[in-house]
Amino acid sequence: MAPSISDAEKARAARIAGRLPLGPVPAVPGLLLHLATPQSRLSDLLGPGGQTPYWAYLWAGGLALAAHILAHPETVADRDVVDFGAGSGLVGLVAARAGAASVTAIEPDVLARAAIALNAAANNARLRIVPPADWVPEPGSLILAGDVFYAPAVARQSLATLRRAAHAGADILIGDPGRRDLPLNHLTPVAAYPVPDFGSGNTLVEATLYRLGGRLPS
Repeated sequence: MAPSISDAEKARAARIAGRLPLGPVPAVPGLLLHLATPQSRLSDLLGPGGQTPYWAYLWAGGLALAAHILAHPETVADRDVVDFGAGSGLVGLVAARAGAASVTAIEPDVLARAAIALNAAANNARLRIVPPADWVPEPGSLILAGDVFYAPAVARQSLATLRRAAHAGADILIGDPGRRDLPLNHLTPVAAYPVPDFGSGNTLVEATLYRLGGRLPS
């Protein structure tokens, strides 16, 4: 039986669907996401004190993870996958399409979680969507983390969480275009992809995939 949806969740979904139209994702054929446009008026959607809507845009690290999954679907096939800091759910949706046994989207922003649910429905995908407090890393799972090192405090928290998950037996693959707070001394490069990034216009940037422990193919 499908989980019940509260009136607040329905209202959030309606606001997102009304402001952020479904659109295609560069280099991910057939995938649709609710993404911001100049007409979205995100400040009205968020309200006073709302979190920065990173989830409403496409970022290089997530797009690189998506590109890697498309090129190497065996990375996620038949695995329990976690989209950590899921944002729009892009990475988890691509993993689901590539044959992941299950996909869990971990996201702290309540509006982002509503957007992930809408995006999953639009792509006929099944994702478990939970806040970080409700997630316990599982041994043998594959954690995909795109663009989670974008500020010092966030980077410290992300690294601590991912290291605990690695210690618990999870495999971790990180996508990032080389932001200042990326903890390179903890990471091993796996691959690199030219992808768009929010704010880069039509210019592609190189985003690298890194391994933090585990058994992922190089």
